[in-house]
Amino acid sequence: MQWMTLFKKELLENIRNFKWIWVPLVMILIATMDPVSSYYLPQIIDAVGGMPEGTEFQLPDFTPSDVVMMSLSQISSIGVLVIVLMSMGTIAGERKSGVSELVLVKPVSYTNYITAKWAAVLLLTLTALALGMLSSWYYVNLLFGELSFGELLQIIFFYGLWLALVVSLSIFYNTLLKIPGLVAFLTIATILVMKLITTIFSHLLEWSPNNISGYINQMLVSGNVPSELTGAAIVTIVIIILLVAGSIFTFKSKEMAS
Repeated sequence: MQWMTLFKKELLENIRNFKWIWVPLVMILIATMDPVSSYYLPQIIDAVGGMPEGTEFQLPDFTPSDVVMMSLSQISSIGVLVIVLMSMGTIAGERKSGVSELVLVKPVSYTNYITAKWAAVLLLTLTALALGMLSSWYYVNLLFGELSFGELLQIIFFYGLWLALVVSLSIFYNTLLKIPGLVAFLTIATILVMKLITTIFSHLLEWSPNNISGYINQMLVSGNVPSELTGAAIVTIVIIILLVAGSIFTFKSKEMAS
């Protein structure tokens, strides 16, 4: 009952802050931007004056999997940034303003406090992802060819794990710091360092969470879930669990020390 009360409080707070409006809208916009612009690019070029005389310009024949991966690429950059900015003050902002102290004066479990906030941010993130990819899937099927709904669900599931890791990382830094801007910086910096390490040691880190997008592309091309994607998903889930557990431990230690 206590956890559900805290969870509902977070949902209501996100509604009041209009996060349940602007986050899904941004995700829909960036997910549909490439499918629409890629299809109508010749008309766009003609509308702005066309190509210089004698210039030949031929668009590649995009497959549905190519186009949906464009959407994932946009979410991997702009979408991740939006999620980090949206979540950077989830706990850090309350700690800085003293709201968390008022809440924890009551017999509130640290575990319930952290996991309720994590779940609320994650629900918003996954809902925004699902709506964005559903919009992309609609335009892909309309303009480029058929991509099955089953494949869409697989994309949302596996890529949702990556975004869940991003949320968990942000929550972890929220428990360490009281400055939201620093939380966002460290979250993004950690993601970039993970990507760099995965690139350098790619032969050793085949199951790195950073490889999930690439394995999703392989899944769409082959029609089967690669074993590497399954391995990366398992590793991602383990890291998420460790980050949430670490967030609870860190937050409890800091609050008891203060």
